[in-house]
Amino acid sequence: MFKKLSAITLALMLGAVSIFAQDDAQVRELVNGQKYKIKGVIVSKEDSSSFIIRDGVGVDTRVVIAPNASIKNNAFFGGDRYPADSLVRGLNLEVEGRGDSTGNLSATKVRFDKSNLQTAQSIDTRVTPAEERLTAAEQNAQRISGQIDELMAVSNAAKGGAKAAQDTADAAVAGVNATNQRISALDEYVVQSSATVLFRVNSAVLSPEGKAQLDEVAAATMTLKGYEIEVTGFASSEGNARANKLLSERRAQAVRDYLIQTHDIPLRRFGNSYGYGVLQPVADNTTREGREANRRVEVKLLVSRGLNQNVEVRQIEDDENED
Repeated sequence: MFKKLSAITLALMLGAVSIFAQDDAQVRELVNGQKYKIKGVIVSKEDSSSFIIRDGVGVDTRVVIAPNASIKNNAFFGGDRYPADSLVRGLNLEVEGRGDSTGNLSATKVRFDKSNLQTAQSIDTRVTPAEERLTAAEQNAQRISGQIDELMAVSNAAKGGAKAAQDTADAAVAGVNATNQRISALDEYVVQSSATVLFRVNSAVLSPEGKAQLDEVAAATMTLKGYEIEVTGFASSEGNARANKLLSERRAQAVRDYLIQTHDIPLRRFGNSYGYGVLQPVADNTTREGREANRRVEVKLLVSRGLNQNVEVRQIEDDENED
């Protein structure tokens, strides 16, 4: 399992291997009319109905989904149907069909594991938005420097690859049982900046000072690529625990609403917010000053080191939120 190794760092190393391997790989031409069944991983998408699949020995094949193709997961009772555009990079799958007149595989049957699709889509939602914001020149520079590509991490782990190794860039995690570990590892980020917004007693209304702090957070996102915002709410010990739990959630939501409505921060930039209630106080609740400090929302601006190489960042420590 990954220890002290963020998913972003692992994706950087494995992405470098994927990029250079893909540059050297050649797409084979299939015999027109001949049947084929290929197992592999999607390494690139050309449009909503065509992609490149790489098999277990590293051979690439261009696949074009036929209009009447059957696209389903491997459920015991029939499986769910999916549109062609739901197939994303990093998905391990099996395709069947015939070679067409251009040497591609015209696929009429596509099968895959549902949990693997969810993992591939989770990673794709992080990588694709960042890639869309880059120019062609930036993408070439990132390929040279070993820029983010998380596809090999999914491919190797789904095929039960070897144990992760930070300095070899070809590590992998064995079997489908590692899926949840991979998803958890994707939530390990580096903190670029943070802000603490304070609230009045029994209130979830932002003060002018709190809004000014959030304005600074929003301004900082304008120069970043691949960022996320983590929002957590807290309360002091006045009142009962249930009421304080709900109050901390309302405070966290007020911060999210302000950033979304005032600064048009996209929803995909937010992780799941949470209200801790009276848990994790930062000061003594028996004093007035301590209670004031505990009525707060913590906002952390998280970034990918690979997409923001000139930004000073610090690693989130395991005990960062402990008293």
